[in-house]
Amino acid sequence: MQVLQVQLEVGPDPAEVGRARRWARSRLAGSGIKDDEPVAETLILLISELVTNAVVHTGCPAVLRMLFGSGAAEAGTVRVEVADTSACPPRPRHADGEDTNGRGLELVDGLADRWGWQPEGAGKRIWCEVDRSAPGVAAEAYAPATYEPPCAVPRPA
Repeated sequence: MQVLQVQLEVGPDPAEVGRARRWARSRLAGSGIKDDEPVAETLILLISELVTNAVVHTGCPAVLRMLFGSGAAEAGTVRVEVADTSACPPRPRHADGEDTNGRGLELVDGLADRWGWQPEGAGKRIWCEVDRSAPGVAAEAYAPATYEPPCAVPRPA
């Protein structure tokens, strides 16, 4: 299976989150994922949360990557990765009531089919995957032969 990888360098400014969303929308469209597909909105929200976490919690630049497997437009897995310069592991928190912070990784956990993180250089890479196939339909998932994330957070069966 061939994999298309696209990448954006994100500056340490919270305004960069909006730029990352616009960039991601254009790349999703270029990969055949239309704006009106539910998976497009899910991916944009996941990207927004992961990039926001990287920019806000590190105050440093980050790198956003999206990986698309080749094959039928309706099948496959889209992988989103955000690499930052902080070696601190992600810490899911539980937001109470009116809290405006602490929901990012809860959203990622609820929306992504799989997510996790791994050390990368002096920092880390947080990733999530969304399957494009309908439930019960086998999808050709992105799984490079040399990549085994040590800190995967699988979805319950």
